[in-house]
Amino acid sequence: MHYNTSEMIYDPFQQQAIDFIRYGHSVIVSAPTGAGKTAIAEYVITDCLSKNKNAVYTAPVKALSNQKYRDFKEIYGDKIGILTGDVTINPTAPILIMTTEIFRNKLLEKDGDLESYSWIIFDEIHYLDDHERGTVWEESLIFLPEHMKMLALSATIPNTDEFARWIQSIHKKPIKIVTEDSRPVPLHFFYQCQGEIVDNLAKVRKTGYSKNDLYRHYRGRMSGGYHHLKPNRPVALVKHLEQNERLPCIYFSFGRRRCEHLALEMARFDFLTDDERANIKAIYKSLCEKFDITGEKSASSLLSLVERGIAYHHAGMFPTLKEVVERLFTSRLIKVIFTTETFALGINMPARTVVFDELRKYHGTHFGSLKTRDFYQMAGRAGRRGIDLEGFVYSRVNPRYTTFDDLNRIIHGRREEVRSRFNTSYATTLNLYEKFGEKLYDIYPYSFHYFQEKEKNREKALELLRSKVKILKDLRYIEGGLLTEKGNFASKIHGYELSLAELYEKGMLEELSEIEIGILCLALVFEPRKGSERPRLSKKIRNLCEKTNSIVGGLEAREKKLRISPLSKNYYYFLAPCLEAWMNNEAFDDIMRHTDADAGEIIRYFRMAIQIMREIIDTPASQSLKYKVNNAIRLINRDVIDAEKQLRG
Repeated sequence: MHYNTSEMIYDPFQQQAIDFIRYGHSVIVSAPTGAGKTAIAEYVITDCLSKNKNAVYTAPVKALSNQKYRDFKEIYGDKIGILTGDVTINPTAPILIMTTEIFRNKLLEKDGDLESYSWIIFDEIHYLDDHERGTVWEESLIFLPEHMKMLALSATIPNTDEFARWIQSIHKKPIKIVTEDSRPVPLHFFYQCQGEIVDNLAKVRKTGYSKNDLYRHYRGRMSGGYHHLKPNRPVALVKHLEQNERLPCIYFSFGRRRCEHLALEMARFDFLTDDERANIKAIYKSLCEKFDITGEKSASSLLSLVERGIAYHHAGMFPTLKEVVERLFTSRLIKVIFTTETFALGINMPARTVVFDELRKYHGTHFGSLKTRDFYQMAGRAGRRGIDLEGFVYSRVNPRYTTFDDLNRIIHGRREEVRSRFNTSYATTLNLYEKFGEKLYDIYPYSFHYFQEKEKNREKALELLRSKVKILKDLRYIEGGLLTEKGNFASKIHGYELSLAELYEKGMLEELSEIEIGILCLALVFEPRKGSERPRLSKKIRNLCEKTNSIVGGLEAREKKLRISPLSKNYYYFLAPCLEAWMNNEAFDDIMRHTDADAGEIIRYFRMAIQIMREIIDTPASQSLKYKVNNAIRLINRDVIDAEKQLRG
């Protein structure tokens, strides 16, 4: 098959990046959401295929990896494969899509099998400053093979030059920077404040932040109410959008329940003509049949909204139902979609208008204002290239929660710099020790953290690495300069390695049944939400819980003594009855009686547990244990849990 790239007409920044690529340079592209960065990635892929070369495409989250697989498969057919931990389809394909974790793991493995891949495309590379997972990007860049060239795609960040200088300093070859500040479809900003819709911050200040108003708000709060604040009604805002022909709209809200509540509140609207309604109902029915969710309650309840041109989309939904909603949205028949921020991440689904329900969100431990960069990542979904002359961004402003200074910073502030979050995991430390021995400390100066930080913070980072090696030696993961059997086991388990390796060494994994192995791995990955219901556990699972608590407690005591953070993760058995019922072949709707977790949450955690079990199969564990683990995977990975089934469909 011949892939032609010569007929495309590119924007100047796209053409500049492509010219650098043609000359064999690695390139970093920093541009706003919606500017057209994906076209450059497609050029690299098409060019590789036309020259019988191979490329890797990495994405920060599985949902984006899956989306890219579907998109690229339509263009390139069987030349595309995917590896995400959940899914392995066509793993020897010349173009492989994978999560950044999988790519990093391949770099550290002896038989990582990347010799034939000449390009790596890092999508959303600003994820490097994600607190939990940023280290993975940094390690991928540090250990990037000399033969691989790199295309890094990023949202607009102010320190692209610093980032490029770091990469050049460690790889000793030039990397070209392409920056684009403007969007092909300009954005126009509006605000709903005190029940009014205004089009600039001066009016917002006058409407909601005058001294008299703030005094009245304060007095209202002291007397137990905010009777002087006029409500910003979402219904009034959506009515305004409809009257001003500013639909379709992506309405961002930072809570799953809130998304559903808002969608139901909009059910008084009917945005579709009779022909459109007949069309969307037919498409919805066809997609539900295709994904085998016709009988699901959530699919039935969503239909009453869909036939009015309304939908919601969040991580608590069935993954297949989320995909149905995504496909409906691209058909342009959904006029208003209420969604959490994951909808903004790389998935190419623009609308005429974006609405922010509020300008703050929960940051894991506290509520805080949005980052400017995050705001523009989401706002960038407004304005469809080739369809809209401009995009519209509406922010609902509540002076109670957002100060005027914060509001001004979010809209007009400088985008936040990418900062290193370098903190090597135990598994990575073991892999590096196996490769470099005591010289592994010499690797830290290659990190972006070392490049960015002052001497004091560099010393802290190095001390943290030394402390991790000390624990690994004290617990006999490393002996005589070599990895022990337990060390080899832990080096294959990424993210949850120490407690699982301790159980392995004590022979406790061998004693577990297939169902108990599944429950253990699920408890390891599960994170309860605040207020989650604790289920009643069987005596066997309570005993397992005591043993795992004891092991994690011992590890945490060592870690606290050496000031290591984050601490080894606790096991949470909240979904144990749920999984046991599922492994005993109960229907998904029936297992929901055991938990207050959302369907999408359960599916995600079951899939994460399967990923841990697949990693156990790659360890030096006995054949009898691997046999039980394989059986456990088979019992869990059926119907809605089977991620491959969704993608193959």
